[in-house]
Amino acid sequence: MAQKCPPCVQKVPEYMSTYGDFITLLLCFFIAIYQPPTPVKVSEMRIMLSPFQGSRGIMPGGNTLSKQKLEDMGLTVEAMPAEVKGKVQSKEKYQVKQIFEDEIKKKKIKITEEERGIVISLIGDGYYAPGSAKLTEQGRTILTKISDVLGRMDSYTRIEGYADDEMTARPQGEFYESAWELAAQRAINALRFLEEKNDVPAEKLSAATFGKTRQLTQSGTPEARALNRRIDVIILSGKNQTRSYKDSALPEGRVPQTETSVP
Repeated sequence: MAQKCPPCVQKVPEYMSTYGDFITLLLCFFIAIYQPPTPVKVSEMRIMLSPFQGSRGIMPGGNTLSKQKLEDMGLTVEAMPAEVKGKVQSKEKYQVKQIFEDEIKKKKIKITEEERGIVISLIGDGYYAPGSAKLTEQGRTILTKISDVLGRMDSYTRIEGYADDEMTARPQGEFYESAWELAAQRAINALRFLEEKNDVPAEKLSAATFGKTRQLTQSGTPEARALNRRIDVIILSGKNQTRSYKDSALPEGRVPQTETSVP
């Protein structure tokens, strides 16, 4: 009677050991030669690796990155968004918050990020007296720091002025017919300070007024009015910066009742 063949031992093919060693050495080699210009944060690395983990894709319910978002993020680690407390913020906002860390803790300013760009809000009673558009010393100090931020960014900046709902105060030498003029003058004074005292290019600055609209609070207390008495300095994103002065909505680019074309 023929002898039975001994049972085969289940094991990994021998070549796999050599292959595994090769892959490990190759990985160590690339880790050794990879040295980014700045340290890569864990949150940034998670975003870089997330496409390989299935968190982004074309399946329903996924978080697909649009072309515009990819352009906004850029191609370098420095431009990748950072994840903070479950929310995603841009590298620029993170840098601005680092610069104004003390002011944020003391609730002198508020920094948010919107579709239009990074918004630095100067809120509270430390920037403007009731009914006045003159910057206080604290306001000039903050704007000087903001000018340093603007010097690092190739962006356009819009300053929006706001007023509270009470126009009874009449500081000496100042008179404004309505909250529109008061809020406008606050924005203009801040703009001129950035341009004339801090050398921010005039062509990158603009001002807007919202009067007593868009109130942060409606309680009517002195503290609430101080919050509404503010300006917002907006570092505009690329797609919200400005359109060319040559762009005109006029028919054929002509000024009404003339033969003059928009230059």
